[in-house]
Amino acid sequence: QLQLVESGGGLVQPGGSLRLSCAGSQYTFDYYSVGWFRQAPGKEREAVSCISSDGLRTKYVDSVKGRFTVSRDYAKNTVYLQMDSLKPEDTGIYYCAADSGPYTTICRIEPGKGQYNDWGQGTQVTVSS
Repeated sequence: QLQLVESGGGLVQPGGSLRLSCAGSQYTFDYYSVGWFRQAPGKEREAVSCISSDGLRTKYVDSVKGRFTVSRDYAKNTVYLQMDSLKPEDTGIYYCAADSGPYTTICRIEPGKGQYNDWGQGTQVTVSS
């Protein structure tokens, strides 16, 4: 079974940056498209970004466009989420998940889309002064 481990969260001031990592336990992680999700206190989990398995297609929710960048390193079986110009509303637990859907050139973060069956344990991001 594929296991995912997130890291890189922490406390940062508004305007600061963090880079989250999502490491897959198997080389097959490279064949999955991967999504990043977050859940703020008292709110539902929302999709933030995704990257296709071939690494060529990315998507972002409107609230993070221009500030967050998703990428992947196949040699390390790892997907990254670079977060810049962080805002207090970015605070939450960030999760990565692997999409087992039968596609390599797209990724999905639209509600109800994607087959995200494998999830990490999450990493806390707090943006506060």
